[in-house]
Amino acid sequence: MLKYVVSSTKLLKNIPKGVTMQSTEQLTDPQEIIPKNWYNIIPDLPSELPPMLNPATKEPVKPADLEALFAKKLVEQEFSKKRFIPIPKEVLEAYSAYRPTPLKRAKKLEEYLKTPARIYYKYEGATPTGSHKINTALPQAYYNAVEGISRLTTETGAGQWGSALAYATNVFGLDLLVFMVKISYLQKPLRKIIMRLFGAEVVPSPSELTESGRKVLQEDPDSTGSLGIAISEAIEFAVKNDDTKYALGSVLNHVLLHQTIIGEEALVQMKLLEEEPNYVVGCVGGGSNFAGLAYPFYRYSREKKLDVKLVAVESTAAPSLTKGEYTYDFGDTSELTPLIKMYTLGHKFIPSPIHAGGLRYHGAAPTLSLLKKHGFVESLAYNQVEVLEAASIFAKLEGIIPAPDSAHTIKAVFDLALEAKRNGEERVILFNLSGHGLLDLNAYEEFLDGKLEPYEYS
Repeated sequence: MLKYVVSSTKLLKNIPKGVTMQSTEQLTDPQEIIPKNWYNIIPDLPSELPPMLNPATKEPVKPADLEALFAKKLVEQEFSKKRFIPIPKEVLEAYSAYRPTPLKRAKKLEEYLKTPARIYYKYEGATPTGSHKINTALPQAYYNAVEGISRLTTETGAGQWGSALAYATNVFGLDLLVFMVKISYLQKPLRKIIMRLFGAEVVPSPSELTESGRKVLQEDPDSTGSLGIAISEAIEFAVKNDDTKYALGSVLNHVLLHQTIIGEEALVQMKLLEEEPNYVVGCVGGGSNFAGLAYPFYRYSREKKLDVKLVAVESTAAPSLTKGEYTYDFGDTSELTPLIKMYTLGHKFIPSPIHAGGLRYHGAAPTLSLLKKHGFVESLAYNQVEVLEAASIFAKLEGIIPAPDSAHTIKAVFDLALEAKRNGEERVILFNLSGHGLLDLNAYEEFLDGKLEPYEYS
């Protein structure tokens, strides 16, 4: 029997030599792999992160300015410059219900592609609600509960974030109101049922509940919505109700640092498998999926002076990193948020109704945008037809049906593996399979029936 002693900030010290494994599920005592700290990338960025600005004064936002929206501890984390932030005992206990998540080698995919590349994936679909979003939902619900808040409100696109937060608020005893982007509300009714099952109230956005929603509906009664609109509604509702705070599923740093538990685990798991990745790949809507896996490897590669390429994959329907402008913009449609410097398509942008609801955001996380600006991140964009084709092949080979968001990552992995084949180059590719697609089968049905529109940004 093998016994491993793990520190959250160090790799394993006593790995037996000659141990060869295809999956970290073969380990004993896997709970020891769970990190005890989140990683905060702020002190390791290549330059100072441009501050959030008050849109009225253009002065930097102060921590107290955000406390109307977020729990104080989350605001503290947003502005923190500490490299590692301890995970509370109560959150670790909640994490232990599903962490560590598996890291597996896609051997059948390698054989199918006839590539010399070795492909590994961190499977965040192995969570109670089927995606990585739960990693930040639990701490956000916890910190609000400790502060005495009785209700949270949020937005959701594909429903992964809304489902995760509904689960988390149920765990920590809070009420929840979710503004779900209308096209996803219609396309993904089962996500709505999950949220309601855990006690959340779910309304399609744009809605009649807020001034922001009513304004959109007056201009376009048939609006299918956007994450920017849903964010506006959730923020407006939180500001106007004293018993309510807002919870965010991506973009800001306190959200992304919670997700780094993915990469911190993967660092340990890859070391156990005696591998180091040449490529780390994740999809991007706001950035939490990508950052969760990639940021710890960014730190590790700089410490060890390794050449690890970080690849962010987005939809051609909303390619903010690939075709957006790096500038200050609002995070929502109704201009209720602070101005943040990021790659953006413009906060008035309304994306096409692609099935990857989490990738329909007009901007990208400020930390991710800064890394892209300095050349530490490469971005790729694919349309939903080609990504679901890749995902359907992956499902047949690996037995996991990926969420449409993760399908974009898989398409990029195909291309990187085939490039290795053309070049006769060994490379190790690690990607974040951030959620299962068992509730996204209508997307696959449209693909199989040849009815899926590719959608391109113009």
